[in-house]
Amino acid sequence: MSAGSDSILDAFLYETNTLLEQLDSIVLAAEQQDSFSQEDINTIFRIMHTIKGSSAMMEYNSLMTIAHRAEDLFAIIRDKTMDVVPEELRPELFDLLFQTIDFFRQELEHIENEQPLTEDIDTLLQKVNRLIEQIRSGGQPAPAPAAAPEAAAAAAPSGPDGFPYDLQIYFDEGCGMENLRAYMLVSSVRELCAEEDFTYSPKGVDSDPSTAAQIAESGFLLSFRNQADRDKSIHAVTGSGSVRSYQAIDRPVPQPSAPPEPQASAPAPAAPAAPAAQAAPAAPAAPAAPQPAQPQKSEGGAHHKESLISVSLNKLDQLAAVVGEIVITESMVTSSPDLKGIKLDAFTKSARQLRKLTDELQDVSMSLRMVPVSGTFQKMNRIVRDMCKKLGKQVRLTLVGEDTEVDKTIVDSISDPIMHIVRNSMDHGIEENAEDRIAAGKDPVGEIILSARHTGSEVIIEIADDGQGVNYEAVLNKAIRNGLAQPDMEYSHRDILNFLMAPGFSTNTQVTEFSGRGVGMDVVKRNVEEVGGTVSISSEPGKGMTTTLKIPLTMAIMDGMEVSVGSSIFTIPIHNIRQSFRISDQDLIRDAAGGEMFKCMGNYYPVIRMRDLYRMDAGVTNIEDGILIWLDAGEHSYCLFVDELLGEQQVVVKPLPSYLNRFNIKSSGIAGCTILGDGNISIILDVSNLCAYAQ
Repeated sequence: MSAGSDSILDAFLYETNTLLEQLDSIVLAAEQQDSFSQEDINTIFRIMHTIKGSSAMMEYNSLMTIAHRAEDLFAIIRDKTMDVVPEELRPELFDLLFQTIDFFRQELEHIENEQPLTEDIDTLLQKVNRLIEQIRSGGQPAPAPAAAPEAAAAAAPSGPDGFPYDLQIYFDEGCGMENLRAYMLVSSVRELCAEEDFTYSPKGVDSDPSTAAQIAESGFLLSFRNQADRDKSIHAVTGSGSVRSYQAIDRPVPQPSAPPEPQASAPAPAAPAAPAAQAAPAAPAAPAAPQPAQPQKSEGGAHHKESLISVSLNKLDQLAAVVGEIVITESMVTSSPDLKGIKLDAFTKSARQLRKLTDELQDVSMSLRMVPVSGTFQKMNRIVRDMCKKLGKQVRLTLVGEDTEVDKTIVDSISDPIMHIVRNSMDHGIEENAEDRIAAGKDPVGEIILSARHTGSEVIIEIADDGQGVNYEAVLNKAIRNGLAQPDMEYSHRDILNFLMAPGFSTNTQVTEFSGRGVGMDVVKRNVEEVGGTVSISSEPGKGMTTTLKIPLTMAIMDGMEVSVGSSIFTIPIHNIRQSFRISDQDLIRDAAGGEMFKCMGNYYPVIRMRDLYRMDAGVTNIEDGILIWLDAGEHSYCLFVDELLGEQQVVVKPLPSYLNRFNIKSSGIAGCTILGDGNISIILDVSNLCAYAQ
């Protein structure tokens, strides 16, 4: 497949996925109201029309067929309002729309994975057709959406070109791919009138990408032989996405005997301007008449459109990599050993300015990758809705902090973990029936709260439910049966909750559609840790459970504290450091096994000596000669003993070579590396994995 075809496919997938997300949220909200507003109906019609046209252009016939029939369904509803749908058919309408959305998403997944599309669409198609017939028979009969009896009357050509009825169309500024959008319009018009009865300009919109710039600047012109075809085609224009405005223009038809021949062939674009406001008595011509008002309106929209652009994530990754190299190079230049002892005032001033600009460049490049978590959060509405129906539970989902922004890569990585946790809350957490909740003094409708908030360099996402909470005794017994716990040992509530994240662990005794296979929380833990985050669980029996995800804002550049052990330099993420101490040997407490503990604020924390952990030859051994760093890793806290703190530094995270994975190096507390200003390499510590050595 050529690069051009790849870009067209990417644009199709992106646009269709965006439309499906919009459609999902509309149907979810409408289902709660048990009705669609007229605006919702028009929007759904346009979405189906757009999917139909773009799918036809891409030759995805199954998508096109279903979208076309769904468009017909909403054409009936649009013409007759929501009253045409009897009350008893509305649940079926909502369910059918959700099935259609799922079908589209399944097909898009097939396309992304280069798998063949589903050919057998008869079942879904029959459901749509049956609902259309039920609506027609149950309510007032609705005519087919595109039927126009006057289409058979074709006017004889008049004038030199024979196509005097124009539609001048302007697309949203910055929408991109204007030539393909124009071609989709042409395809829609072909369905409404004969191909020989209309023409368009510029030509070649289906094969010549250069026409996109011409259309963006001057618009796209459709010309018709007769007014009836033009008026019908206005319906296709208003139903198409990304159309900013249109204008119906009736050009005067030149008579053979008319003397002012030059007027007919005079400047075509300028001459129609005057008749346009007068010659079109139909509604579409009226808004186009006041010339001063319309540009103002469209310009306002244009500025908003120009502020948004779709960029490939691969390009943003490349940008982040280049910015990272600039940061490293700048540090190497300003920290060059050749400059030691030399006083260079002009160089120092320039270096300060370079550092300022480099910091700004980092901030801008990182902000480009930041997206709100609202997209991921909104998808959970559908999960809760479907499970409520299948489990027979009443649950509402409350979203808090949807505008919180996180790196795009991290948002994609946490989508599945959040889904697993929400499903667990629905299946395990919320009580089986409303009577149990009422007996416990709770609202009969359960609640799941999905929230996000910033705390410095981290984002904290919490999924909390007000269900029955964790049965600690049942979890511990299951852990003992699975060999995860010893029957003669005492375990804290925190230890018992950690069993829930063990691979293969499930408290369900029966495998259901949603749980019981032992797959879920261990996947959550692994996925979150892969992006440098942590997972913790808290629960109070009878009151509910809360799962907390702590994840970094971005994975590319981080604030770190450089520490030394002997001649080796390590980097610790700043957000994991709580405090640092200089202590004496008397401040340490040693247990029978030789382990060291440090008491701080009434609690005891294990001490890890970096020199001993990595069996290094160099490094201080006397506790009074080094520094103790108090680290926080999710629900675990411990102290790390190093030689010296070298200072805070913003570092570029570099992944370790893939061949090191076979040595299981990540479990040794190493997350990656970074290049220092002098060209040396510093190991970045994985604080959450290091804590395993403190147990």
